[in-house]
Formats: sequence, structure tokens, C-alpha cells
Amino acid sequence: MQALLPESFTLHWPWFLLLLPLPALVRLLPAVGSAREAALFFPKLGDLLAARGQHHQPSGGDSAPWWLWLAWILLVLACSRPQWHGEPVGIPSSGRDLLLVVDISGSMETPDMQLNGEQVQRIDAMKAVVSEFVRKRSGDRVGLVLFGSQAYLQTPLTFDRATLVQQLNEAQLGFAGEKTAIGDALALSVKRLQDREQKSRVMILLTDGANTAGSLSPLQGADLAAAMGIKVYAIGMGADVMEQRTFFGMKRLVNPSAELDEKTLNAIADKTGGRYFRARSTGELAAIYTILDQLEPALGDEQVLRPVSEWFHWPLGAALLLSLLVALSAVLPRRFPA
Repeated sequence: MQALLPESFTLHWPWFLLLLPLPALVRLLPAVGSAREAALFFPKLGDLLAARGQHHQPSGGDSAPWWLWLAWILLVLACSRPQWHGEPVGIPSSGRDLLLVVDISGSMETPDMQLNGEQVQRIDAMKAVVSEFVRKRSGDRVGLVLFGSQAYLQTPLTFDRATLVQQLNEAQLGFAGEKTAIGDALALSVKRLQDREQKSRVMILLTDGANTAGSLSPLQGADLAAAMGIKVYAIGMGADVMEQRTFFGMKRLVNPSAELDEKTLNAIADKTGGRYFRARSTGELAAIYTILDQLEPALGDEQVLRPVSEWFHWPLGAALLLSLLVALSAVLPRRFPA
């Protein structure tokens, strides 16, 4: 039950306002005979005024001072639970649950990628492309799992894409170890997705190597994902050719992706109903994420939420402060006589 007030104020329990005349009604009740000793003692207004050195002279209905009425009004207002309704805010509805599973093992420092005309490490190219992909995923919950020798959840599934991008960009090589635990990363990701709606669970695995650590093999992790109906898109990252200088200053061409296990990544995608992609450059990696945007478009229409702020603590605090000031004014003159 709510009563609308001006400027978006509401009282959640407005019927508490019926208590406002209660003190006046109590004063109209017939006085109880004073011959009988009271079973309970309660402070009286006259006692408080006497303690302050004032005389209490009832007149007519023995009206209370203004500050008692003000304290009572504030308490009743607090009980009625005043609220402030803010401006409507658009929020995405529940869409797809998309978990990014990203390799940050030692091999991701290989400088075989081009970004803005400069040679950069794989991890820097990955951050630039994945960050742009995440920013477009309006309507989806997106999460981030990072892995090296161990796998850990960096960002739980969230609509807060800005925070996820920040945490992705803060990830550093070596945080999770130098090796590559693809199987464990898949298993952890399945655990984070298993309680979500079955038709909306997608995993994007990005790695540049082969499984060299962990207690589970990549295919075992893929079996877990397939059993849960989780689709895995796998991306193998790294150039096929890179120029390298020898100890004597000579140049030679090497394959920096020789350790990439494309066969296993293909098998992971096949088992789970996904696809495998090969990213040999930053441009190819960006194109892959564009394809993923088309294969798994963002779901959900925007909903509107009107935020509500509770304001009951303001009148309640004012009533308590007023009571404290009255009590202090009664005590201090006796402690510090003039």
C-alpha cells in the first residue's frame, strides 16, 4: 500500500499516520484515581520540567510542549516508511550467459601480433579485441575465467561490462602460472554455468598452446560441458611465422605456434556443438569475435527499473536527536551549576 506524495515521495505504510492524534486522545481519557499505588512507574512531563528548574502549570488539557509533539510526529513519519522514487533506469533483461575462458600462461607474451601498426604481445592484442567484444554484449551476463597452471574465476557472470573489461585489462602474465591447464579451466567454467538456464549458456575458450598442467584433460572438460549442454567456441591464437634474431644477430623465420594443439581444440568444439577458429593476427581475431557476435547475438530487451531509496532514518534520527537534546538540557544544569 503506497500513498503518492509530491516530487516522487511515497509512504509505504501511510496508515501509520492515523497514530498522529493518539497522544491527544490519551489525554482525554478519564484520570485514574491517585489513591492506589501505581504498579508501573513512568516519567511524567512535570518531572522532566521540574528537573530543568521550570514550573509545570497545566492549563485546560495539559498541553505538551511543542518539542514533544514534534518528536512524536517524526516517529510516526519514520514508522510510515517514507521513500524516494528516482528516475526510471533502463536495465538489460536476463539474456545469454557468456563465459570468456582466457589463457594468460607464459606463452601469451610472444610478440607476434600487430596492433595499431606496432608489434605487440599476444596478451595485449587479446585484451584489445576481447574488450571491444564485451562492450557490445548488451543484454547478456558475461563472466571471465583466467587460466595458466591453475584456473580461477576473475569476474562472475554480470551485466557490468565496464568492470569486466577493467579486470580483463588488469590481468597480468604469470598470475595463474606459466603452464596451460585447459581441462581445469573448462571444468571450472562448467561449474560456474551449470546452474544457469540451459538454452543460454555459451563458453568462448581462447588459448595459444596445448594442455600442460591440471588434473583434467581438455577432452574430459569438454565432456563435462557437453553433458551440461554448454556450447564451447574455441580459438587458437598465434602467428604461423615470426622473424627472430639468432645469437649472432642473424634473422630466421620460426613458427611461434608450433605448440598449439589444434586437434584438441577442434575436438572440444565438436563435442559441445561449437566451432573452432584460428586467429593468426589481430585482424583475424577481431573477425572471429564479429562472427561470434552473429552466431550468438545478444539476447533480451531492456527493462525499466525505478530505484527506491529508504528515507525513514531521517525522521527517526531527528526524533532521537531531539530527545537527546532535551535529556541533556535537563542533566547539564545540575552537573554544572552557575
